[in-house]
Amino acid sequence: MVDIRLYALVDAALGRERLPALARAAAQGGATLIQYRDKTGSTRAMIDCATAIRVGLEGTGVPLLINDRLDVALASSAAGVHLGREDMEAGLARAILGPDAIIGLTVKNEADAAVAGTAPVDYACIGGVFETLSKHNPDAPVGLDGLRSLRQLMRSRAPALPVGAIAGIDLTRTPAAIAAGADGIAVISAIFGSPDPQAAAFSLRAAVDAALAERRP
Repeated sequence: MVDIRLYALVDAALGRERLPALARAAAQGGATLIQYRDKTGSTRAMIDCATAIRVGLEGTGVPLLINDRLDVALASSAAGVHLGREDMEAGLARAILGPDAIIGLTVKNEADAAVAGTAPVDYACIGGVFETLSKHNPDAPVGLDGLRSLRQLMRSRAPALPVGAIAGIDLTRTPAAIAAGADGIAVISAIFGSPDPQAAAFSLRAAVDAALAERRP
C-alpha cells in the first residue's frame, strides 16, 4: 500500500535546478512521496529534471511520481504518475505503465470519487480543500466538510484506498484534515516555502503521525 502520509510536490516554479535538492531535503525530513509538477517545461527539460530528482532521491526509499505525463515518467524511470480529470484514463495508464507503477487520481467531486473508487489506482487526493496560491484552481475549495463527505463516499467503494488532502494544508490545518478522514496531506508551500524544507517536512510528518494516532479507535 502506498504511504501517503506526507506527499511533497516539487513544482517547476520553485526553479528546476533546485528541485533535486529540495526533493531530497523533503524526503530526509519525512516525506513519503514526492511529485514533480511542471506545466510549462518542454518534454526534454521535464525528462532531464525528473531524472535528476529521481537520482537525488536515491537511498531515501521515497518514490517519485510525475504529474500528468506518462511519457516523462517512463523516460525518467519514475515510480508512477498522478492524474487529473483531464488526463489519461487510469485504466489505460495502468495498461501502459504496468502493475507495479504507482498511479494516483485527483478527486474534486462525487463523480471523481466514484471513478477513483473503482479505478486501478493506488491512492487519491481530495481537493482543493482550501484556497492555495500555488496553482490556479477554477473549482471552489471543498472545505473540511467536502473532504469528509468525499472520503466517506470513497471509503464505501474502496475502503483500503489511501486518500490524501491537498491545497492550502499547513501545520495548523493538518490535524483537522486528518480528523476529516485524510490518510495524509499533499503540500508545496508548507515545506518549500520554508527556509528549512527538511525541518518543515519533519514537523508536518510528526503532526500527521500524531493526528493519525489520535484518530485510531
